[in-house]
Amino acid sequence: MKLPSSVKLVEVSPRDGLQNETKIIPTPVKAELINRLTNAGLKVIEATSFVRAPKIPQLADAEKLLSLILTKPNVDYPVLVPNLQGLGRALHHGVKSIAVFTAVSNTFNLRNINCNIKDSLQRIEQVIVEAQKHHIKIRGYISCVLGCPYEGETDMTLTAEIAKRLLDLGCFEVSLGDTIGVGTPGKTQQLLEKVITNKIDIGKIAVHFHDTYGQALANIFASLQLGVSVIDASVAGIGGCPYAKGASGNVATEDVLYMLNGLDIKTGVDLNKLVETGNFISNYLGHQSNSKVAKAISARDC
Repeated sequence: MKLPSSVKLVEVSPRDGLQNETKIIPTPVKAELINRLTNAGLKVIEATSFVRAPKIPQLADAEKLLSLILTKPNVDYPVLVPNLQGLGRALHHGVKSIAVFTAVSNTFNLRNINCNIKDSLQRIEQVIVEAQKHHIKIRGYISCVLGCPYEGETDMTLTAEIAKRLLDLGCFEVSLGDTIGVGTPGKTQQLLEKVITNKIDIGKIAVHFHDTYGQALANIFASLQLGVSVIDASVAGIGGCPYAKGASGNVATEDVLYMLNGLDIKTGVDLNKLVETGNFISNYLGHQSNSKVAKAISARDC
């Protein structure tokens, strides 16, 4: 079994994590979260999203937040943009990296972004063409790759085709999201084999698992076995999906890091600082960390 020697952790808690919290979090607290994540050694931290405020009120402070982050030159702070209007706002605030998104489910796309898969890809192409004029890095997200809350099981071949399309349009990387957390290791490897068969460089593929059925770490390990070296995660396991009722949080970054450390896979991230960061935001949110590793370390250090 050959595993990657290093893994890039993409921290999604400030955007994908916090967007599902009903309590509106003050901008300085969000900035403190991002600054702590930076100090823990994470090199990619998804900061926020330039969606319309009524859509996701939690992220209505994107401009103010970006002005408060203590950025480091070797750290990437991408933002999610839904359309050209969102891109315009991001460019106005000097953003250097963005993410675009679609789903492998027409129903999910219609509920989420009010268009089908075909139209969403056309919208993404418009964003990418404009972003490339400004030398912006572009990451792609595909939701519902192993199941949809409305359509059930989704088409793996279609997922591979969409991933190829996003890469051909100009995305440097595509994240495959198990939005409702129904995936298993076997299904995960079947999906990745479809991707590889579609002549996609596995080095350009990231995985993004929710832990609804407790399979996230197993799915990540299955992905590592097939050469995936980019993993999305959320500190303290915060988050979910506002458009997928009942979907529990993202896999906890602390738990992923502990597993990677045990496999001697390098990340450059400090586990103790990460646990402290997860406890910081969990305490503010008023609930316990969803990370088993954080709970164990915190109990040990009491």
